[in-house]
Amino acid sequence: MLELVAGLIAGLLMVAGILVIIGPSLKGVLRRLYALRPARSRVSVFQAASPRDVVPPGLNPKTQRVMVSAARLANWLRAHNHEDLARELRSAAARLAGDEATGLYAMHTVLRRLKSLSSEDRASQERLRALSNELRSAVQDRFEQLELLPFRRP
Repeated sequence: MLELVAGLIAGLLMVAGILVIIGPSLKGVLRRLYALRPARSRVSVFQAASPRDVVPPGLNPKTQRVMVSAARLANWLRAHNHEDLARELRSAAARLAGDEATGLYAMHTVLRRLKSLSSEDRASQERLRALSNELRSAVQDRFEQLELLPFRRP
């Protein structure tokens, strides 16, 4: 019985000594142990991806509308081998994020160049017209909101 009590006390002293030695780095050891556990939430293969924002948050909603329209039109232009216009449009959208007035004027210039662009088939010409009209109305709305151009008359 005395040997059992002595063994228990010796074991507790050894555990206490180990804890004293590990004490300063115990936080790092706990982090390592926590990292070894499997992640709680696993993304399912069949789960739909969360939608990403195309534009940075904090922009005016009408400015966001202009940027989304510009991105749609630039993607269409790239898909139909008009990389130079798509690049100019993306450059204007980048300027719009920094300085709205300069970016809007650059968009206006690109829209003027788009008027002379013609497509080979009727469906793509209609899609180009629809996308450019969408961008044109978004740019015009933002111009009017910033009072850079005079208001349209009804």
